[in-house]
Amino acid sequence: MLRVVFMGTPEFAVPPLEAVASKHQVVGVYTQADKPVGRGLELRPTPVKAKALELGLPVFQPEKLTDEGELEKLERLRPDVLVVVAYGKILRNPFLALPRLGCVNIHSSLLPRWRGAAPIQWAILAGDAESGVTAMRIVEKLDAGDILMQARTPVSEDDTAGSLHDRLARMGAELILPTLEGLESGSLRGVAQDEAQVTYASKLTKEMEWLDPKEPARALALRVRGLSPWPGTSLWVRAGAQFQRLKVRKARVRPDVSGPEGKLFERAGMVLLGTPAGALELLSMQWEGKKEVDAGGFLNGLRGRGLGLPLEISVPDPSSSG
Repeated sequence: MLRVVFMGTPEFAVPPLEAVASKHQVVGVYTQADKPVGRGLELRPTPVKAKALELGLPVFQPEKLTDEGELEKLERLRPDVLVVVAYGKILRNPFLALPRLGCVNIHSSLLPRWRGAAPIQWAILAGDAESGVTAMRIVEKLDAGDILMQARTPVSEDDTAGSLHDRLARMGAELILPTLEGLESGSLRGVAQDEAQVTYASKLTKEMEWLDPKEPARALALRVRGLSPWPGTSLWVRAGAQFQRLKVRKARVRPDVSGPEGKLFERAGMVLLGTPAGALELLSMQWEGKKEVDAGGFLNGLRGRGLGLPLEISVPDPSSSG
């Protein structure tokens, strides 16, 4: 049984924490500070903190690991290994050199593809056929350590960033235990990443939500899936005298259908967006402040407002995006 310090913050890190705690002695859990949420700005613990407290594990929430006394605090825990899963803070020497078995990270991509902040989303945005999780040694350079183990999964046409996130979190939990066993036995040596194959997954922004009808339908369908649940995707639709946000919750490519580019149109009860290559069928959508509806509900709602298709689509100025 190893003495493990676990570092993580979001929901993605919870299954790996549970897995480690089921087999090893977790002597400390490091996570980000509680965040104010809601109208009352009530402080809410991170998902990892909530699970750690449920498991009766000691929790540490330093503002900065470089603050005076933090290294000594970690030394007193005498960890054999540090396990890091989406902690949100960068570890540098001498922290990396402290545990006798080193520091291990579970990363939600098949490294060296998709280093960085949003690997799950970018795997879908790029149309990758498969994704997975990587257990790697941590070095000071971002996501650049030797690969210890990997697990792969196909990306289906129905996967969203949300569904893939949940699957990879479970896979990360399954991967961390054999990784720790291999480190303890000395059987895992690690393989250097091929720097020529590196790609980067930049941070998502709220401005990415807008679907541009100048893009082909397949690219738009990938955006709907890859940006679900956050930041989501929307169309800027001229409904009557003004443009309004229409949130696109679910969509699919109709390569066999063509229609007026840059407009929403109807065909055989379907609501479609015309693009330069095929059409995007909107399966589930929501006017801002209204209920989510399917195509039939959307068409009925338009008729109730005295509107009909086709409707013009634009891309808003940043000042108009709300």
